[in-house]
Amino acid sequence: MDTHYTAVATANGRDGRAVSSDGRLDLALALPREMGGSGDGTNPEQLFAAGYAACFASALGAVARATRADVSDVSVTAEVGIGGDVEKGFGLSVVLRVELPDGLDNGRELVEQAHQVCPYSNATRGNIPVELVIE
Repeated sequence: MDTHYTAVATANGRDGRAVSSDGRLDLALALPREMGGSGDGTNPEQLFAAGYAACFASALGAVARATRADVSDVSVTAEVGIGGDVEKGFGLSVVLRVELPDGLDNGRELVEQAHQVCPYSNATRGNIPVELVIE
């Protein structure tokens, strides 16, 4: 694979900070209240959800351009769940909710194609369940 860009970030735990090498990302991290934490910061699942949603929307735009479909008003919401325990290990699940513009005839096909080319989808395929929901 020819690498076009490498993102670099450092974190010092779920209750700490995450900082990108260029300083543009600098966040307080906190364990969610639902997992016994304070919830007073961003958590890794939120960061993963934001990245997946943005990347999937971009992939959808790329496949839509090939068919001249207009998806400029698309909205992608990623719901990232975490479960498990220390003894058996933790796992993630994802629901991608894709809100397509009205009147798009090939929307389901475009979403399926985006799921084949999105780097996040490719990284998670076969590793965690990913559900595609078109709204």
